[in-house]
Amino acid sequence: MEKLYEGKAKIIYATDDSEILTTQFKDDLTAFNSLKKGMAQGKGAINCHISSVLFKLLESKDIATHFIDQIADCEMRVRAVKIIPLEVVIRNIAAGSLCRQTGLIEGKILPFPLVEFYLKNDELGDPLLTRDRLLILELASPKQLEQLQSIALKINKCLTEFFASCQITLVDFKLEFGLDSQGNLLLADEISPDTCRLWDQQTKNLRDRVLDKDRFRHDLGEVETAYQQVQQRILEKLGIRQRP
Repeated sequence: MEKLYEGKAKIIYATDDSEILTTQFKDDLTAFNSLKKGMAQGKGAINCHISSVLFKLLESKDIATHFIDQIADCEMRVRAVKIIPLEVVIRNIAAGSLCRQTGLIEGKILPFPLVEFYLKNDELGDPLLTRDRLLILELASPKQLEQLQSIALKINKCLTEFFASCQITLVDFKLEFGLDSQGNLLLADEISPDTCRLWDQQTKNLRDRVLDKDRFRHDLGEVETAYQQVQQRILEKLGIRQRP
C-alpha cells in the first residue's frame, strides 16, 4: 500500500479505491507537540478497537463519520476526506491548558460544555482561535462553523452519557472533521484515550483516576493498563467480546 501520510499516532495508506483509505494505529506516544516521546506496547490496537466501537456508537446516533470497518488489530478502513485544519476541543470540566490559561481550579465543573477551535499547526503550537480569526483564515465557512459546533455538542452529549455508564468521566476531548468528495462533513481521526481526558469514577485518588494520555504526559506510569481499563469497560458495557 502507498503511504500517504504519517502522523504522531497513525499512518494513512491508499487503497485500490480512491474513496477509501486504510488507517494504521501506532504504539507511539507523544506529548507537548512531540517534545516528549515514548511508546506503549499494544496501544495502537487498543486505540483502534476503542475508536471503531465509538465510531459505530456515534453512527447509531445519526452522526456521520469516516469509519467503515476494522480490518486488523491496528487497522481500520475509512472514507477519504480532506481534513479541516482545526482541532475542535470540547470541555466539560476544567483541566489541562484551560486551567493554565484561565486560573480555573482543576476539576471545576463548567456551567456549560465549552467548545474551542485550535489551528492544526505544530510549528505555531496549535494556537487557540477566535471565531473571527478562524473566518479570516478561511478555515471554515460560517455555516460549517455552526455545523462543527452543533455536531461537537451532540457528540459530547452522546459520549458523556456513554462513558458515565462505564463509570468514567469525560473531562474533555479533541475532535477532527473532514469533507468527503461530495462535500459532506464527517467526523474523522480517532476517539481514544489519546484524544480524550478520562477520569475513573471508581476512585477518588487523583493519581489513580487518570485513564488517558496524561499518564504519559505527567509520568504517572501504567499507561497500557489505563488504556486497557477503558477498553474493557467499553466492551463490557456494549456486550462485545474483546478481540483475541
